[in-house]
Amino acid sequence: MKMYINTVSHYLPKKRVPNEYFKEVNGLSDSWIYERTGIKTRSKAGKDENTNTMAIEAVRNALPSLPFDIRDVDLIVGASYSPFDTVATIGHVVQREFHIKDAQVVYISSACSSLINALEIVEGYFATGKSKQALVIASEHNTAFSDETCEKSGHLWGDGATALFISDEPLGKKPAEILSIYSRGLGHISKGPEAVYLTPGREGLQMPDGRDVFIQACQYMRVALEEASELCGLGVDNLDWIIPHQANYRIINNLAKQLSLNEDKIFTNIKELGNTGSASTGICLSQNMETIRKDDLLGITVFGGGYSAGAAILRF
Repeated sequence: MKMYINTVSHYLPKKRVPNEYFKEVNGLSDSWIYERTGIKTRSKAGKDENTNTMAIEAVRNALPSLPFDIRDVDLIVGASYSPFDTVATIGHVVQREFHIKDAQVVYISSACSSLINALEIVEGYFATGKSKQALVIASEHNTAFSDETCEKSGHLWGDGATALFISDEPLGKKPAEILSIYSRGLGHISKGPEAVYLTPGREGLQMPDGRDVFIQACQYMRVALEEASELCGLGVDNLDWIIPHQANYRIINNLAKQLSLNEDKIFTNIKELGNTGSASTGICLSQNMETIRKDDLLGITVFGGGYSAGAAILRF
């Protein structure tokens, strides 16, 4: 059983919120934020945008390069921890918008690891013969839930969406075979669910213990990438490119040092977009497709609040 990403796309809101904005909101300066996070601006959805609308636009942006009719999709997996609607999910609205009438639709949430877990769901459906043509969508509207006045995390969050079309055969101009997928739940370690949480109707999106998140992310993003590489008989040093979850540039830099990686092998977008959650690695992949060449090996590694971690290895 093989899986190929045939098309990847993304959608980003036009608005960018600069660091200077937070000086009046929570007292943090541009230099303070940038030195600790690597963020200069962050994307912010407009008044008429939400998790669902961004998901639809990410899919729409894929259509010109999609190597098959979108109505042939038989599985839609939506991934998000910041939903617009917990009943009619991003998968359902995409199914309706594009008239994908024969698709099964499911929803997954595992914080910023959700995209990797969505790929695992596709892997399971493919393995059981229940699907051959899948669509994975990750969309996050972080700014709808974040508290901008919070000096611990109010300045971190950005909005955006990504769409990945996956099939059991290579199609299109630059298909990427998914060589391995690895994930694990980490709710039992350290601060776990207390470190990052979202309680709608109360405090919203909060990160009261960013230090613990930093420590665990540095460790488990490395572990996940090593485990995923080993599953397909590779070492991390075999990878041509790395896309880490875009949570904090210091985490990315720490990961690079642990693995002795050159920074020019690592794709990032956090400086402009901030932390776009589970969509971040898919957005980053879509933004850098022109740089990636045939036979290149690419590793994606993520860490999610709660906690969780995951990774995937792709060969183009």
